[in-house]
Amino acid sequence: MTNHHLPQTAIIDKRTQESPDIFSLRLSFTNSDAHKIFEFKPGQFNMLSLFGIGEIPISIVSDPDDRHFFDHTIRVVGRVTQALSQLKTGAQIGIRGPFGNPWPMSQAKGKDIVLVTGGLGCAPLVAVINYIFNRRDEYGKVYILQGVKHSDDLIWRHQYESWGKEKDVYVGLAADVTSKEWPWSKGFVTELITPLILKPENTIAMTCGPEMMMSAAIKNLLNKNIAGHNIWLSMERNMQCAIGQCGHCQLGPKFVCQDGPVFCYEDIADLMTIKGS
Repeated sequence: MTNHHLPQTAIIDKRTQESPDIFSLRLSFTNSDAHKIFEFKPGQFNMLSLFGIGEIPISIVSDPDDRHFFDHTIRVVGRVTQALSQLKTGAQIGIRGPFGNPWPMSQAKGKDIVLVTGGLGCAPLVAVINYIFNRRDEYGKVYILQGVKHSDDLIWRHQYESWGKEKDVYVGLAADVTSKEWPWSKGFVTELITPLILKPENTIAMTCGPEMMMSAAIKNLLNKNIAGHNIWLSMERNMQCAIGQCGHCQLGPKFVCQDGPVFCYEDIADLMTIKGS
């Protein structure tokens, strides 16, 4: 978009209830010219707004080559997300974006990829998974590790099952609390890293989710001899303006909205313990 200060109007083409408190919106701009210049990469986010209610940052989960629409998956956690959850197909919202640094998909070409996610932190990396599968011959083996607090919290279950059937793809799912029907692991998703047989010199890792989980995942990846410059993570902070002016998302000398949300671990290793506002 030409002006990141002003929202463009988008219409809800499709709404999907993923779980009791998680839903997905498929959006398209009401202005066809906006679509022509709207380009994004996996890992970037938009600012979604409702007039008189507020604005929030949400990751884009669709493929960049899908030029006629873009998708967001949202958990109901506050005033704005609650209002968005009440909207029906045909409703309109404001969009600013895309913002932020993306995942290093070019750097990952030809390499094996380990993806470690927790909770709805899976959303930014679902964009990566879809991107890889749509360009499968450009990447090596894929290890998809997803963790949830309760087995009932898992969304996109059919997608994980489908991904696990693909050649050179390993899917590991873990839940802290499990139901009787849960067929996968019980415990922390980070524990699924240890048994993996990896080629450190040809592996890149990406992780997203709660910060404590990512810290544990990074520790296990380093123990597998994955170099720090090959470990990437998506940070969450209180991003209110998305253009580095309000200061709410400052992380040491960096701003998550501009310098992130995707960072190389080596660049922020000393900043991981700084709490957000």
